[in-house]
Amino acid sequence: MGEEVIDALKSVTISVNKGEYVAFMGPSGSGKSTLMNIIGCLDTPTTGKYVLNGQDVSQMTENELATVRNKEIGFVFQTFNLLPRQTSLENVALPLIYAGYSKADRTELAMAALKGVGLENRAGHRPNELSGGQRQRVAVARALVNSPSILLADEPTGNLDSKTSYEIMDLFEQLYSKGNTIVMVTHEDDIAQYAHRIVRMRDGLVESDLINPNVRRAKLEMGLD
Repeated sequence: MGEEVIDALKSVTISVNKGEYVAFMGPSGSGKSTLMNIIGCLDTPTTGKYVLNGQDVSQMTENELATVRNKEIGFVFQTFNLLPRQTSLENVALPLIYAGYSKADRTELAMAALKGVGLENRAGHRPNELSGGQRQRVAVARALVNSPSILLADEPTGNLDSKTSYEIMDLFEQLYSKGNTIVMVTHEDDIAQYAHRIVRMRDGLVESDLINPNVRRAKLEMGLD
């Protein structure tokens, strides 16, 4: 900003292991969105490095990063980001086009992904024919269709009512129990309580990084266990 240098992140060192379910929390300006963008290979760190599945991705070119994003990372956004003129099946199959799959394989894998989120009967519906929760399930299926290393969720319940939010978080719990690695950014404490590890950010630093002792109790209170 002018001559002033703003450090979005300062000396953050963090590891996420395969099969973990981690939530990043923090107020606006805490650095959680920048950290998420680095994890998702949308931004590269100015200094330091980011190693994903044994690869130092912080030195990769844009084309190399695009390949990593397609193969290694599944994105779930607050606004769903579905193509309005495409069916659920076509939206879910989109990452497979870039990955070079044949049409027959794309259809098979996309249907399997929709079945995994309980929406195989909505394969031919467009986004405007779906509820908010169903749209987010389609987005989750699209994120998972490539069997990514990480499912990266940015405020995944931000546009949903409470009941639907808990249903989506129950789906995330099922995905975690199947061995998926989930990294979620949220400012809602009740949503963060679903994660098994909570990292709190403030002023570009990690304020705390703790295993969540309340995860089972939170689920019981919401009637989802």
